[in-house]
Amino acid sequence: LAHILKRATMVLNPVIPKLSSKLIVLASASPRRLEILRNAGLRFEVVPSWFKETLDKGLFKAPHEYAVETAKQKALEVARRMPFKHLKTPDIVIGADTIVTVDGTILEKPVDKRDAYRMLSSLSGKEHSVFTGVAIVIYEEVDYQLIDFYEETKVKFADLSEDMLWEYINSGEPMDKAGGYGIQALGGMLVEYVHGDFFNVVGFPLNHFCKQLDLIYNHSTSSLDQQNASDCLSHNSTHTTSMHSLPQPNLTAQYLQQITELMDGFKASKALFTASKLCVFDLLQSRPGLDATQVAQEIKASLKGTECLLQACVSLGLLKTCKKPVYENTDLATRFLVSGSPFALHGYIQHCNDIVWPLFSHLESAVREGTNQHEKAFGKKSKDIFQDTYYNSQEVKLRFMNAMHSIARVTGKAVASAFDLSSYKTACDLGGCTGAMAYEFTKAHPGLSVTVFDLPAVVEMSEHFQPLHTDNRVSFVAGDFFKDELPKADLYILARILHDWPDEKVHILLSKIADACTTGCGLLLSEIFLDEDRRGPSRGLLQALSMSEGKQRSATEYSLLLKSHGFITAHVTHTDNLLDAMLCIKV
Repeated sequence: LAHILKRATMVLNPVIPKLSSKLIVLASASPRRLEILRNAGLRFEVVPSWFKETLDKGLFKAPHEYAVETAKQKALEVARRMPFKHLKTPDIVIGADTIVTVDGTILEKPVDKRDAYRMLSSLSGKEHSVFTGVAIVIYEEVDYQLIDFYEETKVKFADLSEDMLWEYINSGEPMDKAGGYGIQALGGMLVEYVHGDFFNVVGFPLNHFCKQLDLIYNHSTSSLDQQNASDCLSHNSTHTTSMHSLPQPNLTAQYLQQITELMDGFKASKALFTASKLCVFDLLQSRPGLDATQVAQEIKASLKGTECLLQACVSLGLLKTCKKPVYENTDLATRFLVSGSPFALHGYIQHCNDIVWPLFSHLESAVREGTNQHEKAFGKKSKDIFQDTYYNSQEVKLRFMNAMHSIARVTGKAVASAFDLSSYKTACDLGGCTGAMAYEFTKAHPGLSVTVFDLPAVVEMSEHFQPLHTDNRVSFVAGDFFKDELPKADLYILARILHDWPDEKVHILLSKIADACTTGCGLLLSEIFLDEDRRGPSRGLLQALSMSEGKQRSATEYSLLLKSHGFITAHVTHTDNLLDAMLCIKV
């Protein structure tokens, strides 16, 4: 491996000086690709692509075309997103996708152990192909150039016994690997021979990539294997495309718009909070088409103030107006801002207005001191929201629970359906509050029963939030997950829990879960996963400014944290909802 890496690096060395001043981005969260490129001496940032890998495989004549197209879409998504979301334009974006093919069938990552068994059984005793498609998006003055290629490596598996298959599957390693195996780790014991680029099987064709960069920036291959490089690039169909659909943005206008939106952001938030607190959206849902005078009368506010508020809500896309003018809710408001909506965020918006807003009014002090500003905002210290005297009243507790209920209803379906959980029969939702998340899990998985485990004060009031048609597969148990014995389950759920607690408490909780688990038990973690370079998403980084005792983490950091307690990460999903999800297996 060192020899292969050295040869590839020799090709890359003449190009490195030309890349030193460029912003290079890897559009992948794969730790294996990151390691391969870092070891080759390339300096880059990691911005995982949000492209959902849902292309119809049947539309492609050959497997490598599918891998190349997926790589292209990954790279293009990041190239398009970064100027607007990250406030900077990359010089080079690298996308990649690795697939395994056998008998004309494309094998990607297994969804569960049974799928891993199916894949590995089909590879036993056979030669198969590993294809990696690579796309390089290069910004050149006025447009983008897109260069793509693929690499094929032949791999032969030994004849695998049932015992060996299941021993490998139960190790947890197959779950995040194309074809269900990792050749660089335990999966290497399954392999009889490799013909071609070993790194291509790991996840990135380093030698081909280095030669391609050499062609791009030196307009000829280096003297090392010049003829072989030419043959290789020609055989694997390198394409160059001018991407005029991605023009250089007007940076001055773009930056001005972005900074203005940031400066006015707090005004927009407060307009939303105020309209929600005055029940404007509920009023217009029940009586659409009211004018400003009628709305002012109903909400008991001044005509001038109501007109300004309604017009601001129109500009924010929350309301729409007709010629008269009269006002109606937009689809967005109907879906999320009307209190009776299935996805109503009314409770969480009220929480933001009453709790988060005052805390962030003292952000300067929070940053200087590195501590929560609860005492300055409310005159009370708060380490535990249900034990602080400020929260002693049932009304305030219900308000907080309503906020958590709002978020769980909006995020629950995406989290619950993120993975195939058919192999689990019982689950325990730790800190599950009102049970909103638990009910989504039972809807998504008919064979699953869920126990909600939360503080006695929470369980006592959970009946206020139970749906009209309760599901007897959801039950509630009162207790403190730091002190009390956890209910037995096949699967433990931690949704929006770990980020709130200091490391000491996190390790206590994870140790308790690990002790309660047997081999093969699952742990489903749902949080906001930070980008690996900690440049986003802003939602998670802004939340960190509340200065709670806990911290926000990336998917890799959560994986390493859970690995230290005996859990191997099987799948990570970015849901495009408010929360991401990770499924881990106890080994």
